[in-house]
Amino acid sequence: MHLKIITHEKIVYDNEVDELVVSTTSGQIGILKDHIPITTSLKIGITKAKIGEGFKHFATMGGVFQFKDNNAVILTDVCEESGDIDVARAKAAKERAEARLAETNAEIDIKRAEAALARALARLQASLNK
Repeated sequence: MHLKIITHEKIVYDNEVDELVVSTTSGQIGILKDHIPITTSLKIGITKAKIGEGFKHFATMGGVFQFKDNNAVILTDVCEESGDIDVARAKAAKERAEARLAETNAEIDIKRAEAALARALARLQASLNK
């Protein structure tokens, strides 16, 4: 089956895969060749593509997933392949988000801090699978 991951800036990935696991807002789902058509929203998380005996991991920052006729398309604002992730930057972002969430100040935007933490954790998790 074919996987294409598209952001506003570029096509991150465009090639054949044997298996796919995506993080949807309803949980993780696995996709194999000839799966029934599906369109669903993605949460911030990891997209895992099996290619032969190996895997590619992507930190996907939400978006939409569509599968039809053995073509998988992910439309997302941001997607980083595991080898492209700046681990030090992701760790720093995680620490900043955790510090913001630990504050008792009512001025903090909790949803924004939680999203920043989720993005940092997705990057760190993907980076472990280079």
